[in-house]
Amino acid sequence: MDTKVAGIRTACDARGRVAELLALREQARRGPSEKATEAQHAKGKLTARERIGLLLDEGSFKEVEQLRRHRATGFGLEAKKPYTDGVITGWGTVEGRTVFVYAHDFRIFGGALGEAHATKIHKIMDMAISAGAPLVSLNDGAGARIQEGVSALAGYGGIFQRNTRASGVIPQISVMLGPCAGGAAYSPALTDFVFMVRDTSQMFITGPDVVKAVTGEEITQNGLGGADVHAETSGVAHFAYDDEETCIAEVRYLIGMLPSNNRENPPAAPSDDPADRRGDVLLDLVPADGNRPYDMHQVIEELVDDGDYLEIHERWARNIICALARLDGQVVGIVANQPQSLAGVLDIEASEKAARFVQMCDAFSIPIITLLDVPGFLPGVDQEHGGIIRHGAKLLYAYCNATVPRISLILRKAYGGAYIVMDSQSIGADLTYAWPTNEIAVMGAEGAANVIFRRQIAEAEDPEAMRTRMVKEYKAELMHPYYAAERGLVDDVIDPADTREVLIASLAMLRTKHADLPSRKHGNPPQ
Repeated sequence: MDTKVAGIRTACDARGRVAELLALREQARRGPSEKATEAQHAKGKLTARERIGLLLDEGSFKEVEQLRRHRATGFGLEAKKPYTDGVITGWGTVEGRTVFVYAHDFRIFGGALGEAHATKIHKIMDMAISAGAPLVSLNDGAGARIQEGVSALAGYGGIFQRNTRASGVIPQISVMLGPCAGGAAYSPALTDFVFMVRDTSQMFITGPDVVKAVTGEEITQNGLGGADVHAETSGVAHFAYDDEETCIAEVRYLIGMLPSNNRENPPAAPSDDPADRRGDVLLDLVPADGNRPYDMHQVIEELVDDGDYLEIHERWARNIICALARLDGQVVGIVANQPQSLAGVLDIEASEKAARFVQMCDAFSIPIITLLDVPGFLPGVDQEHGGIIRHGAKLLYAYCNATVPRISLILRKAYGGAYIVMDSQSIGADLTYAWPTNEIAVMGAEGAANVIFRRQIAEAEDPEAMRTRMVKEYKAELMHPYYAAERGLVDDVIDPADTREVLIASLAMLRTKHADLPSRKHGNPPQ
């Protein structure tokens, strides 16, 4: 007796059933049609399976629920029940390490989420959490499947709940490769890292049509929620690239810097860069004059293995740098003020950027190195009204709460509250070093002299000469390079050329650090 399933006629014996299975799998792998695939490529976008092929090691992908189909009826859905239901889920490896993935297939229902679609995602998320392995979502979907109503919305709720449960347990990476609108945008926002591709990916809560109807403002999809907007203005995207191939290659690189879960250490890598390599160039890179800018990126390049690092949020809040790198093969997180942008001051966005980065490093056992050259917090009405107090407190809270090894290095200026917030010894830094060019004080010498010696300057026959004299006196008394070291607030003043060797030796000593936080359900960080 013969049977016919999905247009495939097979004999009812074992060999026939296997042939039937293989035909169904091939049908699922091909997708809805060649025309749909051509339409996807015409938009400059890869298919879901092509993307998974770029992400995972060749031949390593194991698919889950490939033959799943929706059960919805009405609005013509009962006549259209494609395999996979518009999302491909499974696991594979990246450089031999297990990684879980789900990828929206825009060719099927526009990648829109329905009940079966959501259930598949829930399952793979649960598997990732149980296995203790990173989860990567390749997002290219049109939001909730309207024909399935509230069932689709409930599916998003299950994703959000799992995103939150996985937070700080396994790395979660969202790769935006198409549209992401409405409530769907909240899942990427809950994950650790967001990648976007220019021109083809967008994220927004309300689209351009709604914005125009409500506010009268006219704007394109990319202008409202494109990759550059989120990488430079909103801070929603950590990375933005010109094409999918480069984007996915960088996702692989990032995974190689992260542990599989919060119970493991980040993967070490052999390094040919000598641990005791001197950095004599640092003596010329950083001007002794605190008013002269320089590029902190060059300092980082000189310190880390082979000058190689991955900057997080490179184009947002540029006055602070957050990066992952290696020192003697061990992964470290670097937080550094950038004197080339706003003189390296801390403001609302810089505080938020660094606080989130510090929390991520602490969650995944990545030691933190802080490079200070900070003149203070940015003054201004907009900053105060915008809540610089609570936003700055986020960074303070993140550092104080972090139990990973923490080393701070003061290159030049470290003034006022910003010095305290940037992982000073008083808030728990394990080791604090300084270069001979350091200036640690409540404020700059000029401002301090104007406050302390205001009367003497005003009453002097030559006020400018008196001000110059008082500034010099204040510097000599309270801002010389060894003032903090004499009081035990700096563990050592070091030769800049020895910085790499000192940091590597210190990290090796701190590798077995163990610190316990008070017993509590969770803290209540400033919002």
